[in-house]
Amino acid sequence: MAHESVTDTASEMISLLQRLIAIPSFSREEDATAELLVSYLSGRGILHHRKGNNIWAKNKSFAPGKKTLLLNSHHDTVKPNKGYTRDPFAAQIIDDKLYGLGSNDAGGPLVSLLGAFLHYYDRADLPFNIVYAATAEEEISGTGGIESIITDLSPIDLAIVGEPTLMQMAVAERGLLVLDCTAHGVAGHAARQEGVNAIYKAIPDIDWFRSYRFDKVSPWLGEVSMNVTMINAGSAHNQVPTACTFTVDIRLNDCYTHAEVLQEVRSHVSCEVRERSMRIKPSFISPDHAVLGSARSLGVNLYGSPTTSDMALMPWPSVKMGPGDSARSHSADEYIYIREIEAGIAGYIALLDHYFSKA
Repeated sequence: MAHESVTDTASEMISLLQRLIAIPSFSREEDATAELLVSYLSGRGILHHRKGNNIWAKNKSFAPGKKTLLLNSHHDTVKPNKGYTRDPFAAQIIDDKLYGLGSNDAGGPLVSLLGAFLHYYDRADLPFNIVYAATAEEEISGTGGIESIITDLSPIDLAIVGEPTLMQMAVAERGLLVLDCTAHGVAGHAARQEGVNAIYKAIPDIDWFRSYRFDKVSPWLGEVSMNVTMINAGSAHNQVPTACTFTVDIRLNDCYTHAEVLQEVRSHVSCEVRERSMRIKPSFISPDHAVLGSARSLGVNLYGSPTTSDMALMPWPSVKMGPGDSARSHSADEYIYIREIEAGIAGYIALLDHYFSKA
């Protein structure tokens, strides 16, 4: 497999991506694309494993005890939005663009990482083991995705997560904390100025979320951001509301844990605060990690990403990098350039060749 040119591999990967696009693979409904990936690996004579809709394979000379690199992307998609003017499953190539749902997020990175894996599959002289994993439920941060196979894959020394980043390298990613807040009042008739208005009680807390600034600022991700995104109160125009509920979307930088942010919030507001989940953690990699040195040597731009991915669920050092553009993700008439896939495979190989040479 290593003797194949990048151009030949890219052609095969583009054909595979077209077949993947043609199969609906919404989160938790990825069975058919999982079957296609299993069939492809089997046809290549590559031993693989499946758990749920997660598929993974190891390089031919995998040796326990050797450091291991994970190449991971997801094969689930969101549902097509109403702005589509093309068949989202047609997988048409027009003027160097491959159209279709999931072509950019994250089909291009998925097949480009697979192309890189095939490049190294037969090599017996690698300083690292390589594991390729095509996982499920990324778009909904589901528990049946990468999180469900962490113990099957471990130990991992470095993960490269394939997402559309224009082949720039995200070395940090914001975490997510969603809070449901409730300000409590006392019922009364509006005409008689009775009761305690829960809306008025909520206003100072809402204003605090709007104006508060956390002390620690990340060099990669900047400040922690907080936005009140939903609010609900009252049931009649003449009744003083007894409760005002509102939702807060908090994007953490890599300087804080969920628990630290939650403690800070509760020390400043008077409303009842309930967290939905603390699974989507901020992620970052040491600035001294060798993979960052390799990226810099190749002129790859390093940045902090405002969007989340499966990096948030990984307990290992990880970076995010792949062909395609995040701005096209979840858009109508989603596409990826054909040339981006070939450049993605070549870019991954160049990065890994440099990284392996320093191991």
